[in-house]
Amino acid sequence: MSAPTISPKAVQRETAAGRIIRIVATQRTLLLAALLVIAVVTMFVLDGAGKLNGSYDTDYMAASLINAVPLVLLGVAELFVILSGRGGIDLSVGAIVSLTGMIFGMAYGLWEWPLWVSIVAAIAFGALCGAINGFLVAYLGFPALIATLATFYAFKSLALVVNSQKPISTAPIQDFYSSAQAVEIPLIGHNLPNVPLGVFTYLIPVVLVAWFLLNRTTFGRRQFAIGTNDIAARWAGIDVKRSRMGAYVIAGVISGLVAVVTVAQFASARPDAGVSGNGMALPAITIAVLGGVAITGGIGRISGIVVATLLIVWLNAGLLLIFTGNLGSQVQLAALGTILILAALLNGLASRKYGGTK
Repeated sequence: MSAPTISPKAVQRETAAGRIIRIVATQRTLLLAALLVIAVVTMFVLDGAGKLNGSYDTDYMAASLINAVPLVLLGVAELFVILSGRGGIDLSVGAIVSLTGMIFGMAYGLWEWPLWVSIVAAIAFGALCGAINGFLVAYLGFPALIATLATFYAFKSLALVVNSQKPISTAPIQDFYSSAQAVEIPLIGHNLPNVPLGVFTYLIPVVLVAWFLLNRTTFGRRQFAIGTNDIAARWAGIDVKRSRMGAYVIAGVISGLVAVVTVAQFASARPDAGVSGNGMALPAITIAVLGGVAITGGIGRISGIVVATLLIVWLNAGLLLIFTGNLGSQVQLAALGTILILAALLNGLASRKYGGTK
């Protein structure tokens, strides 16, 4: 009895299908860019058909970028800690934002420190909070989930009691709102919508510095190494504990900077700025996982974080125009949870079959 034969066309079809699956699973930035285009085009079509409760246009999209600034920054913060491996995660970033925001508000709004000194103090305090997390995880061996959950509650409580649960809204803090306003893009801005200033003063600089750290420095190569295999990294002479702690310190630094951003956006230093509602940590983790960061560590790209954030922000902006009132917020949460599950499944598929995402 002869063996069954497979036609060349069938093999070709299978190869093409496998190629598509591989691209979807591994080329995360390209996939997200495609989904982003589909989402935006769909919203424009619905807008043109009069199915939305408001106008979804380029001005609306540009204005919604104010929500992208803290999301991108905290997504990058989670990228560093997850990349470091051993279950790396930081649930305390939102609480660090709240506590550091109050420190910044007191320094600039009550103690009348110069603005640049207050910003440096906020960043330094965020670094201290990150160092506490890093010490617990890297040197004391606490699981990152437990350590950062504990510090989440600690930092959140301190943010509430440091000023007797009262926000700080003095004149200097209210005037600081000007740093969050939309501005015209230099040279070509007269033909484009105004963009929130934070995109230029915070988002782009942090993204560029983070990309440089991860891709052009020894520190970045060590993060990929310890996240992939920390035992092999140790044998290669890398100080694994110090490198892993460094990732949490960087996450704290970025969280401190986000605190300054949120104070500007709210024109007030609020003790619940990073923990109200569902907090900032879960959306940041969602952005990181959606952007292709492997939860097991060792794999992640800055570009994935940026494109994933744009997808979430512009999709949420459209959902708010489709569903009115509280329903829109609930649909946003459902969409966020669904996207997180799909991203985790894609990451698992990419890790098992193709060695990770790109």
